[in-house]
Amino acid sequence: MTDVTASSFVRQDLVPERRAPVKTTGLVGFIRTRLLNSPTNILLTILALGLLWYTIVPAFRFLLVDAVWSGKDRNACLAETAGRQVGACWPYIQAKLTQLIYGFYPEAERWRVNLTFVLAAVLLLPLLIPRLPTKGLNAGLFFFAFPAVAFFLLRGGGLAGFGVSWVASLLQLFDDSIVNAGQVLVNLSRNSAIGPLLWAVGKIIVLVGSLIGWLIFPLTSLREQLQMSSQPLWFDFLLTTAIVSLILFFLGGGMRTGQRALLGSLASFAGIAIVIKLMGLDRGGLPIVDTRLWGGLLVTLVVSVTGIVTSMPIGIALALGRRSTIPLIRIFSIAFIEFWRGVPLITVLFFATYMLPLFLPGNFNVDGLVRALIGIALFAGAYQAEVVRGGLAAIPRGQGEAASALGLSWWKTTSLIVMPQALRHVIPGLVNSFIALFKDTSLVSIVALFDLLGSLHATFSDPTWSTPTTAFTGFAFAGMIYFVFCFGMSRYSLFVENRLNAHRRH
Repeated sequence: MTDVTASSFVRQDLVPERRAPVKTTGLVGFIRTRLLNSPTNILLTILALGLLWYTIVPAFRFLLVDAVWSGKDRNACLAETAGRQVGACWPYIQAKLTQLIYGFYPEAERWRVNLTFVLAAVLLLPLLIPRLPTKGLNAGLFFFAFPAVAFFLLRGGGLAGFGVSWVASLLQLFDDSIVNAGQVLVNLSRNSAIGPLLWAVGKIIVLVGSLIGWLIFPLTSLREQLQMSSQPLWFDFLLTTAIVSLILFFLGGGMRTGQRALLGSLASFAGIAIVIKLMGLDRGGLPIVDTRLWGGLLVTLVVSVTGIVTSMPIGIALALGRRSTIPLIRIFSIAFIEFWRGVPLITVLFFATYMLPLFLPGNFNVDGLVRALIGIALFAGAYQAEVVRGGLAAIPRGQGEAASALGLSWWKTTSLIVMPQALRHVIPGLVNSFIALFKDTSLVSIVALFDLLGSLHATFSDPTWSTPTTAFTGFAFAGMIYFVFCFGMSRYSLFVENRLNAHRRH
């Protein structure tokens, strides 16, 4: 025991201190490990700092330090008047703000635009917050009820009929177009080398149109009877309610399980009746504001939101059609997608605005803004179709096979199994298309629709605010608005992507 104790080692002096480890966390650690960890990164960091110095600092000085914040006309934003270098002319934005938001919308009716914005925000925010309940009801109100209410709020006008009259008018328009096409062929046969063939084909088309006219005669006659009644809108409304509710009742299972569909239909029509009464649509509605007076941020939001909402179902349908095993549907989807993707958006807008009316019957007129909306929706739908198709291609075949083994139909397999996973995979691509579409709305100014940039250009012609910095101030303000919307969509898409891909974090 004594030998072990004697041979044990006991240090008599302290161990020398070691150097502290290199800090790899926090701001200092980030700079050391990411920005200054190699000669190449050091050089790139210096170049980036120089670029920021020559861009951010002048922009900051122009927008804030040297800016003019008060004034009544251009004199306040002139260097001669201010006695110094003048930056952004914010009094110009303050004076033209209403024009940049509403365009030439009548000032007395701008409360309708404000109410539309408030309704959109009230219905959209609950859809964006995952924890809030009743998503189905809220989605139905936003995607189906709100567009109709917004249309009558922004444009005005009332209703002269309802479902029965609308269907009868559309069928009669279709029948008239067939008869007119036949008459055109008959007229062409008089001065053509193949006159007998054109005459025969024209007569056959006219005969087909006449037969369709006889088939829809009871419906058109019913429409005429409704129009001659004391309350044509409400009689038509009640008849439409009865027809639609009975159809849904029998399709829902009749006396056994159709009561829920019947009650839902009656509740929906009751809500429509309340809206009609509150907005006075049975008495002519609000004063009509022509869409040519719309402008500014209003047109930008109408075009972008309509394009985004309508392009999604179009894109999903085309993506499924392109993968269909039915040759006719597949060929049509491929031709549609390739055609619209191969045509510039400017060409689409020109065709929808100036060429489309030439192909419509003479008694049928489509508003210029609606024509642009249709063209943008079809154009964006073709791009969305390829994005969705990429998501569908990423789904393993075993998913569909497992659903088929469980006895699910093709519709349930697609809507409940395949499509949700496909859309989750392509969230970045979809939102990228949405952002691009939001910025491409500025092209509608080419077809005489004054969006935000179009209204901004219109303000430049006012000599009251003609200064060297007016244009730079206006474009900076418009850029801020575009950045806020685009950055908001980008961040929310990142939130949704992280939330739906929570299973991949571990």
